[in-house]
Amino acid sequence: MVVLAMRSVRQRPGRFLATLLSAFLGAAIVMTFHSMHDTAGQPGVDPVSSETLTTAAGVVGGYGTLLVFFAVASTLTVNVRQRAAELELLRCSGATPAQLRRMVVGEAAVVALVGAALAVLPAVLGGRLLLEVFRDSGQVARSVDHSFGVVALVSGIGITLLAAAGAAFLALRRAARGHRRRGGARAFLTYAALVAGAVAVCSTFAFSATDSALMAPPAYGSILLSVGLALMAPRLLQAVLDRLSPGGASGWLAVRNLRQRSGQLAGILMSLILFTAVSTATLTMQAVESEAVAASGLVKSVDAKNLETLNFTVVGIVVVFVCVMLVNSMYAATSYRGREFGQQRLAGATPGQVLGVVGAEGLVLTVTGLLFGTPAALAGIVPFTVVRGDAVLPEQLVGVWAAVASIGAAATLGTSLATARRVLRTPVVRAVAPAA
Repeated sequence: MVVLAMRSVRQRPGRFLATLLSAFLGAAIVMTFHSMHDTAGQPGVDPVSSETLTTAAGVVGGYGTLLVFFAVASTLTVNVRQRAAELELLRCSGATPAQLRRMVVGEAAVVALVGAALAVLPAVLGGRLLLEVFRDSGQVARSVDHSFGVVALVSGIGITLLAAAGAAFLALRRAARGHRRRGGARAFLTYAALVAGAVAVCSTFAFSATDSALMAPPAYGSILLSVGLALMAPRLLQAVLDRLSPGGASGWLAVRNLRQRSGQLAGILMSLILFTAVSTATLTMQAVESEAVAASGLVKSVDAKNLETLNFTVVGIVVVFVCVMLVNSMYAATSYRGREFGQQRLAGATPGQVLGVVGAEGLVLTVTGLLFGTPAALAGIVPFTVVRGDAVLPEQLVGVWAAVASIGAAATLGTSLATARRVLRTPVVRAVAPAA
C-alpha cells in the first residue's frame, strides 16, 4: 500500500496540490518560529533576548501547530470525499479497510514530507527576517545571530507529518461513517470549548486596567468560543438555511445546494468563523491597548512590545492560513462540480445564471461565518474595553470588522466565482460525459 500511495501521488499530483500548499505553508511557519528556540539557545544570548525569542517561538509555534492541522485536515477531507467512488472500487476489488487507511495516510505523509522539505529554505529566510524585526524594535540585542538548527527541523517536519497523517486518518474515518450518527466526542469538545471560553471571558473582570496580562483572558476566551462555534458549523449552517426565504430561481437553487452539501462545506464555514473571531478580537484589543498607552504618555515596555508583536504576528498567520484554507476548500468544492454545472446548462440555465447560483452560495456562507464569528469576537472585546477604558464598544471596532469582513468575502466569493467560471469553459457535452 505504501508503493500504491507513492504511485498515486506521482500519477495524479494535481489532486494533492492543495494539501501540498497547506503543508508547505504550515511547515514554513512552524520552522520559522521554532528557529527562535535554536537562536535563543546559542551561547552568549542575554536573558531579555532569550525570553523574547522563546516566548515568540512558544506562542506562535503553538498557534501554527493548530493551524497546520486545520489547514491540512480541510483539504484532505475534501480530497477523500471526492475519491469516494475510487476508494469503494478498491474495497470491492479486495482491499481491506486497514489497507485503504494505510494508502490514504501514506499519500498524506508523502505530500507532507515534500511540503516540509520545500519549506526549509523559506523558513531560514523567514527566521532571519523575524529576528531582524525583533532587533529593530529593541526586543533582541543586535549581537544575537540567527540560528536554524535541530529544533526547527524536527518540529517542522514532525508536526507537519503528524498533522497530515492524523488528518488523513480522521478524514477517511469520517467518510467511511457516511451519514451514520456521530459519537459524542464532537459534542463534548464543542461544549467544553464554549464553557472554557465563557469562563476565560468572565475572568477578565478579575484584572485591573494596568495588569500586563489583561489581554490574555478575553483573547483566549474569544478563540475558545470561536472553536466551539466552528465545531457546530454544520448545524449552524442548517439553522440559517431553515430561516432563509430565497427569492428567484438562483436563490432557491443556492439554498437547496447548500442544504444538501452542508457537511462538505462545514470546513469552509469553520475557517470563516475562526478567521472573523480571532482577527477581529485580537486587532481591536491591540488597537485599544495601544491607544490607551499613547494617551497615558508612557513608553511601551519590552513585554508590551513583545505582546504587540505576537498579536500582529498571530493575526497575520491566521489571515494567511485561513485564506489558504478558504481558497483551497472553495476551489476543491467548486472544481469537481463540472458535471452538475453541465446538467444545469442542458436544462436551460445560462452560464450567468450558474454563476449567480454559485455567488449566492458563497454569499450565504460568508454571511453565516460573519454572523457567528462576530459574537465570539465581541465576547472578548467588550470585557476588555470595559476594564481597560471604561467603554463598551471601542471606536476601532467598526474599521477592523469591515477589513476582516472584506478579506473573508473576497476569499470566499472570489475563489468560488473564479473557479466556477473556469469550470464553465468546459464544453457541455464533455462536462456531462461519464468519467472514463
